[in-house]
Amino acid sequence: RALSVTEQLPDLRDADNLLIALCYGASHHVPAKVPSRNQTKLANGETEVHHRPKRGWIWNQFFVLEEHFGTEAQYVGKLHSNSDKGDGSVRYILDGEGAGTIFIIDEVTGDIHATKSLDREKKTHYVLHAQALDRHTEEALEPKSEFIIKVQDINDNAPKFPDGPFVATVPEMSEVGTSVLQVTATDADDPTYGNSARIVYSILQGQPYFSVDPKTGIIRTALANMDREAREHYTVVIQAKDMAGQVGGLSGSTTINITLTDINDNPPKFPQKNYQLYVPESAQVGKAVGKIKANDEDLGVNADIRYSIINSEGANMFSISTDRDTREGIISLKKPLNYERKKTYTLHIEGVNTHVDPRYSYLGSFKDTATLKITVGDVDEAPVFSLEHFIMDVYENAPSGTEVGGVTARDPDSRNSPVRYYLDSKEEGVRYFRIDEASGVIRTTQPLDREDMPWHNITVMASEVDNPSLLSHVPVTVQVLDVNDNPPEIATDEEVIVCESSRPGQVIQTVTAVDKDDFANGQRFSFALPSQLPVNPNFTLRDNEDSTASIIARRRRFNHLTQELYELPIVVWDGGEPSLSGTSTLTLRVCPCQRHGRVRMCQGEAFLSSAGLSTGALIAILLCIVILLAIVVLFITLRRSKKEPLIISEEDIRENVVTYDDEGGGEEDTEAFDIIALRNPAAAEELKFRRDVRPEARQHCVLPRSRRSPSVELDEVDVHEFIKQRLVEADMDTSVPPYDSLQTYAYEGQGSPTGTVSPLDSPGTQSEQDYNYLDDWGPEFQKLAELYGEADSDVTT
Repeated sequence: RALSVTEQLPDLRDADNLLIALCYGASHHVPAKVPSRNQTKLANGETEVHHRPKRGWIWNQFFVLEEHFGTEAQYVGKLHSNSDKGDGSVRYILDGEGAGTIFIIDEVTGDIHATKSLDREKKTHYVLHAQALDRHTEEALEPKSEFIIKVQDINDNAPKFPDGPFVATVPEMSEVGTSVLQVTATDADDPTYGNSARIVYSILQGQPYFSVDPKTGIIRTALANMDREAREHYTVVIQAKDMAGQVGGLSGSTTINITLTDINDNPPKFPQKNYQLYVPESAQVGKAVGKIKANDEDLGVNADIRYSIINSEGANMFSISTDRDTREGIISLKKPLNYERKKTYTLHIEGVNTHVDPRYSYLGSFKDTATLKITVGDVDEAPVFSLEHFIMDVYENAPSGTEVGGVTARDPDSRNSPVRYYLDSKEEGVRYFRIDEASGVIRTTQPLDREDMPWHNITVMASEVDNPSLLSHVPVTVQVLDVNDNPPEIATDEEVIVCESSRPGQVIQTVTAVDKDDFANGQRFSFALPSQLPVNPNFTLRDNEDSTASIIARRRRFNHLTQELYELPIVVWDGGEPSLSGTSTLTLRVCPCQRHGRVRMCQGEAFLSSAGLSTGALIAILLCIVILLAIVVLFITLRRSKKEPLIISEEDIRENVVTYDDEGGGEEDTEAFDIIALRNPAAAEELKFRRDVRPEARQHCVLPRSRRSPSVELDEVDVHEFIKQRLVEADMDTSVPPYDSLQTYAYEGQGSPTGTVSPLDSPGTQSEQDYNYLDDWGPEFQKLAELYGEADSDVTT
């Protein structure tokens, strides 16, 4: 037990009472003298001290051991005040963390006990407050003061590896001391108190291959040249022990699974040095014929192998490649095999690692070789043609059965069986050719035309007589050679334009010729006019001696109105053997040409050409114009035949002028108003019409003027009276609307020297007028006389 002093709590130095705290396990301290602040300075400079008892807490922090499992409460310490005389008048109280539950205090003695087992790893200290009170008055004898109870650590926690178990790798063949992994253990005990948290590492399993550093926990290799191919996986157990590894310390362990990673430390090895392989001679070029494999104990890229054929005999006929998945060498055929030429091949095959680590070159060369003997098997083969492609030729028009050429094939086998030849019946060229089965000679079946088909492609098949199922094919191309069998002709079929203003000697146009035959026979042409015809007075022909000819005018000024078209026959000869000729007739059109412009053309053509319109476009434009004209005519016809009522509206009551402006249909218009009634008033009285109703038609006739007839002169008075009567009726008629009406009668009156042209004097439907007098009026009335003369003749007929 120790006595605590006031110096540790300077804020309590002014307390009136002194509290002595005794605690178990605390360090001893000498009580300190509390200086008084009541001092008086005397005249001689000395200081007089007024003594007064000072009370205060004397104290230290308390300690309590963790993990106490005794039957009695664990004593922590004692609180005591100078005011406590031991008569029980002082009462001690305690509050703060764990007060009343974990820590209790004797109110009379001030003893503090811990009633529960404490765990430092959960809570390292508790903060409490103590106070001394007068038991009778409950007055505070000392101010409330704070103190700490620390939980003292004991070694009750073993080291742990929070991240275990571990997995680690290290390359095989690593040097001794190569770091593999560092493990770290933790201890929940107090690292500042004793050795409870001081850890030391050791290896329990994994020796002699690995070791561990006692302080850092770094695991290292302890054995040289560890080979993955011998052993790949290792299990290492590491122990961590506290108390610096002393006896009685707690420990924990973890497991580390260590795997040796592969390096290229093993060369490829063929399981055996000699291999044999059988390959039939019918094997296809480019196809695999066999496999070979070298073993490599390494993994991944360290086991990759590249195969090669290192001798020329094998490399010329075979190739080898590596299968990435199986790491096998795939042997393929580069050239066709022939049992009759060579029956065996020897291949020296080498396998080499593609990824070599120079650090391990001391282990030796990372390659191996093996010998492969290939035996070629004999197979019955199809016939072989002497050429891969035959090209033949034959002249056109050659008679049927003409020999074109021949193909040859043989049996490559040692038996040398006879061969039969056939044409592929699926091709079109079969109908032009046939082949001799035994000799292979190809002949024509009909004359050929080079201009129709200059080349023919056929396929010839060959098979053995002993084994017809084995077929071989070869393409044959036949060229049809040209003979001069087509006469030349002029190249153009278009009309030749001749300007009206052409002059004698002027070149009208230059013409060329074409020939269906080959250039060898038809490239050179000659031109002339037919000799059996008389000399052409209008045009002549000049041979330019370059396979062209010029048409030349022989006279001046052509007129398209006089003669628009001329025909000019031209004879053309080719340069073939024998020479052929042909006559072509050109059409020359005369038309007025444009004054300006290099190209001569007709005015109509020039207009169309300048407009840039095709024939179809012109036809469409003309159709549109015709349709528009038809619509206009129909509209005018409907407008003229439309009938409008006299009374436009019943509500439109005002002065109006009603005008009849309908043109009659002439004498043959039976629907028009019968104006003949004007000449007979008595008959008109019987045909009175209401003038407020529009009549069906009104006729206004304009006919050629003729001599006045006597019948009209007799009826003139009646007409006058008829008009007057109608005027009176219009004024007196009460059935018409009350507005003015203007009625106009086209009456010429009397005294016309030439008479009237009105047909009012014609009571019948046929005209009795003689129009012969129109011939005496001069040529101006000749056409009118002809028209009326024809009309009279039609009526008479």
